Amino acid sequence: MQDKSHPDTRVLYNAQCPVCSFEINHYDAYSKAQNLPIRFDDLNADVLAEWDMDADTAAKRLHVLHNGQLIAGIPAFLVLWQEMPRYRLLGRIVGLPGIRHAAIAAYDYVLAPAIYAWHKRRQNRAVAKG
Repeated sequence: MQDKSHPDTRVLYNAQCPVCSFEINHYDAYSKAQNLPIRFDDLNADVLAEWDMDADTAAKRLHVLHNGQLIAGIPAFLVLWQEMPRYRLLGRIVGLPGIRHAAIAAYDYVLAPAIYAWHKRRQNRAVAKG
């Protein structure tokens, strides 16, 4: 069994984003139930220095640090899914040529920008109420 204080896979996500937190909380619960060596870091906590990243960059997409390599976007999801037995098949399917390219395009040009814009609107509303 691996030491969970030094996991091979770490995930950086925005817990203030309803979409992100819903998905990542599910993965976190599954990982804990399976005793998987995956750590989930909220970018709003005091972890960004460990990731050598600012909050705005971190909020733009999912980031995974796996065996010392930083991966972002759909490739990060593929690494994460490979680490979770329940999601390995999904990762293999999304990783197929053609599907992978379409998933990357959809995430990079539609989903991630839309979720990030929603995040910025929520931040601006919070400041205006402030």
